[in-house]
Amino acid sequence: MSEYVLEMKDVYKAFPGVVALNHVQLQLKPGKVHALMGENGAGKSTLMKCMFGIYTMDEGQIYLDGEKVEIHNPSEALEKGIAMVHQELQPIPARTIGENIYLGRYPLKKAGPFTIVDHKKMYEDAERVLQEVKMDFDPKTKVGDLSVSQMQSVEIAKAVSANCRVLILDEPTSSLTQNEVEALFRIVEDLKSKGVAIVYISHKMDEILRISDEVTIMRDGQYIGTWEAKDLTTDFIITKMVGRELTNLYPPRENTPGEVVFEVEDFTSINPKSFRDVSFNVRKGEILGVAGLVGAQRTELMEGLFGIRSKTKGTIKYKGKEIHVAKPKDAIDNGIAMLTEDRRGTGIMGVLSVADNISIASLNQYVDHGIVLNNKKIENLVKVNQEKMNIKTPSSKTPISSLSGGNQQKVLVGRWLANDPDVLILDEPTRGIDVGAKYEIYCIIADLAKEGKSIIMISSEMGELIGMSDRIMVMCDGRVTGFIDGKDATQENIMELATRFES
Repeated sequence: MSEYVLEMKDVYKAFPGVVALNHVQLQLKPGKVHALMGENGAGKSTLMKCMFGIYTMDEGQIYLDGEKVEIHNPSEALEKGIAMVHQELQPIPARTIGENIYLGRYPLKKAGPFTIVDHKKMYEDAERVLQEVKMDFDPKTKVGDLSVSQMQSVEIAKAVSANCRVLILDEPTSSLTQNEVEALFRIVEDLKSKGVAIVYISHKMDEILRISDEVTIMRDGQYIGTWEAKDLTTDFIITKMVGRELTNLYPPRENTPGEVVFEVEDFTSINPKSFRDVSFNVRKGEILGVAGLVGAQRTELMEGLFGIRSKTKGTIKYKGKEIHVAKPKDAIDNGIAMLTEDRRGTGIMGVLSVADNISIASLNQYVDHGIVLNNKKIENLVKVNQEKMNIKTPSSKTPISSLSGGNQQKVLVGRWLANDPDVLILDEPTRGIDVGAKYEIYCIIADLAKEGKSIIMISSEMGELIGMSDRIMVMCDGRVTGFIDGKDATQENIMELATRFES
């Protein structure tokens, strides 16, 4: 018998324009938590999707208990005792908790000549599983009535119900409160005691060092190494993840903030549970970072400022003059641009070309005689952006969906720069892109600020905020709880403000 319950050897996986996994190794021991770490885009989730049968490996082998196996789809993975809780939840909101837990493997019974779902057994089993993981939910509750964190808890229960030998947890605490995190850790410890091997993917260093037995680090799709967690420090992990010292992660800031360009006062959402009484300003050539934990309503606030969400009160001033933003076109007409958080969902137009995606927000500038697109001007726009931002694409006609995440992000930045805005709202501008592309995005942001653009940058990565911001605005539970000068910012004083809930 192998000492490993599961091994992945020499895994290679490529997508158009990018090598996602370059001969990666992973070895999992029973009853151990194995952390998988790396910057966004390092290949962690891709490796797990190969293990779970969502992706087919181009090269490589998987061994269970020392025997080579092939996994062609998630059903085969579950049959072999491999379960996965995905970072991006995809429950069926209109169905019950019990139906979601046993989706695709409902208990059946005979009813005369027919075979039907045994709902009684399904709900009894679901209730037992929920109790096992200490989740006080009614299995007949519709999933659509749950919060995001509760949905994530149901996904964990679903994985446990499969009696798995290997459990993959991909960013499991991203939407959980601290109490829910503690509950998850108790579940993990219980599963460890039963011999389950757990792969734990997270960017939260304190969690990794607390719960892990072993740590594997990946960088740019490559295997860097595996270490005992007890021997590691945060600095060591970060250095291995990024491949260079922290001092080289961000470009030097050469911008000089000037006069106030953008002012917001008493901005309050129509949704009483969202942002309220928010006031702040941004100067010319300033990078204003926006920090906060999950649920702080940062994205919702920016969408309100851009005309995507409604407000009950509040004013916006642009260059000293009050403006009215009821829809995104109003914001665009007033020199405001917004790069959305969900690049794939609300950013790129995947079926269109690079040229189409860059020009779509400024097509009125490239129409001759009011009816004919000037393709030569559009080609020139693409060329200028390719050179300015180092966009790697075979041609302007290439579908944007075939580019890497970093190059897609650069195209979206180019889309908004074509309108020459004065205020750029960047919501998680480096999410899901590799470390090299991150640095290029940072350089673009720094150059824009140097040119006098006003940047509002939301980020969930504290290092990114500290490394890039002139000032940091911190939010908690829909309110602004404070401002920190960039040179004085630390993870500790940001976190103190980010957890300052109203009593």
